[in-house]
Amino acid sequence: MKNKGTLITTIIFFLIVNSAYYWEGILGFFAIPVFMILVVIYLGLAIALARQVYFAVKEKFKNKYRLLQIGLLTSVLTLTFVKPNGIINFNIFEGNNILIAEREGAANCMTTLMLKDDYTFKEKKVCFGITEIKGNFRIQNDTIYFDNVNLSRHGNEYYKFAIIKSSKYENSKIIEEFIRYKDLQDKTGNQLWITKNELDKIKSIKPTYK
Repeated sequence: MKNKGTLITTIIFFLIVNSAYYWEGILGFFAIPVFMILVVIYLGLAIALARQVYFAVKEKFKNKYRLLQIGLLTSVLTLTFVKPNGIINFNIFEGNNILIAEREGAANCMTTLMLKDDYTFKEKKVCFGITEIKGNFRIQNDTIYFDNVNLSRHGNEYYKFAIIKSSKYENSKIIEEFIRYKDLQDKTGNQLWITKNELDKIKSIKPTYK
């Protein structure tokens, strides 16, 4: 029964790790504790693997069920170590990033905004947790407007529009500045640093979303 529990735990652990793309942004602040729990489970499975190998050696590798467990544990632990974000890159099912803007704040908090060639955007913030905001964008003259924003539980409002300005920083990685505004009365804005800008590739194409 104990061995069966280890087998079930291994499978559930593998499924959770490889579906993180779908749940890490929903958990927000609770994502970090969940990741810590997964680390503890990973270490526990590593200890379980060592025990199974020990008993397998004593049994001269005659227990087929134990060998199955060893094979499964070894595969899951190795894949998780090599690809901690999962064996499937779910980002390939989204549009291509045509603009990436980011900024690191206090306590190593990182905000990354990605505009995609299908006129969707995703903002990912890693700061004592992981939050994601998704929506659409459109380009009108030199202004980028945000529409259909899915805030989930991460706030009551998002920026209405953004503009791009030349960078005043002497940094080869910063191409331009991406400044977002809450509304027309917002004179300060929120600044991100553009590290990739291929908006010219889609400026002649009208968005298809409503």
